[in-house]
Amino acid sequence: MLPVYAFPDSTVPRFTLPADWPATPAAAQALQAQLAAQVRTVDDLPPVQAVAGVDVGFVENNQVARAAIAVLSYPDLQLQDQSVAYLPVDFPYIPGLLSFREIPVILAALNQLTQLPDLLLCDGQGIAHPRRCGIACHLGLLTGIPAIGVAKSRLVGHHAPVPDCRGAWQPLTDRGEVIGAALRTRPGTNLLYVSPGHRISLATSITYVLQCTRHYRLPETTRLAHKLASRRPDPYQCELL
Repeated sequence: MLPVYAFPDSTVPRFTLPADWPATPAAAQALQAQLAAQVRTVDDLPPVQAVAGVDVGFVENNQVARAAIAVLSYPDLQLQDQSVAYLPVDFPYIPGLLSFREIPVILAALNQLTQLPDLLLCDGQGIAHPRRCGIACHLGLLTGIPAIGVAKSRLVGHHAPVPDCRGAWQPLTDRGEVIGAALRTRPGTNLLYVSPGHRISLATSITYVLQCTRHYRLPETTRLAHKLASRRPDPYQCELL
């Protein structure tokens, strides 16, 4: 059995779950509707000197969640800090409610960092969500850290064809509202679906995603977090990649 995350003795947790964290899908949907009204999609960022990517996966027959976070300097994208955390999963898999499976372990991983990022690039949705509150929104609201949703697939909305060149994009719309962008980060590859999470606009979200993407389709933040998660003999003994 993989070890369960515990705060180091010398560390005071920065982030904790609310006491009324939902335990049922109905309560989770109600909370999303409530939180959506608090999301800010205007630029309210500090000077960005560190960006972070989060990779969440499931092990032990999907009973344990694993979060890996890679913090990179910005704009040169050099690895500065990292963490891996594990927690048991106690919320069912339901599309549109993935944040309730993933956020507890992400907060645990954030609390292990020695350097918090100025901006989070989340592998998931921001406001491009049926209730306009994807994981990037939820995480941004809980932590106060500006956040962007950078999803590999579309959850909701539609868009026009996107030209096959780096930086091309089309608005992602749903029910008459622009909720994100279908973005081409590399010719000949699938699109990414970018949407604001919290404290950032769509235009600025696109800019940061492109600036964090070098030779591959995915941002370096996402790639390094996944690499960290994939090469861990011991989640408490990971060396800098």
